[in-house]
Amino acid sequence: MSTDTPASTASQPDRYLAVQRSDEFAGLRRALRGFVFPMTVAFFLWYALYVILSAYARDFMGAKLFGSNINVALVFGLLQFVSTFVIAWLYSRYADRKIDPVADRIRAEIGEVTHEDGPRG
Repeated sequence: MSTDTPASTASQPDRYLAVQRSDEFAGLRRALRGFVFPMTVAFFLWYALYVILSAYARDFMGAKLFGSNINVALVFGLLQFVSTFVIAWLYSRYADRKIDPVADRIRAEIGEVTHEDGPRG
């Protein structure tokens, strides 16, 4: 029984490092950050606005909009859920167009599984 690592497995970490250092991978990370960071900041500010208005603008948030129980605070709260789903939908579209094709190419280059082709190697 040998303790030598097969050549194909020994080179695997080197391939991952080469991919990590590649321009294509750097572009993939930039594309991901280009969506995630601004969207996170926008959602955080939107949520902070809701919290701050709830704490300091009680009259505004308590203003009735429809009937006797629907006020601005309830609508803002429900819009938090709506904005979460909209962001998830936008990310899904963005990933399908900008991130997944590049990630699939990189995965294919290093010989890992892709959705279309199954196992490689």
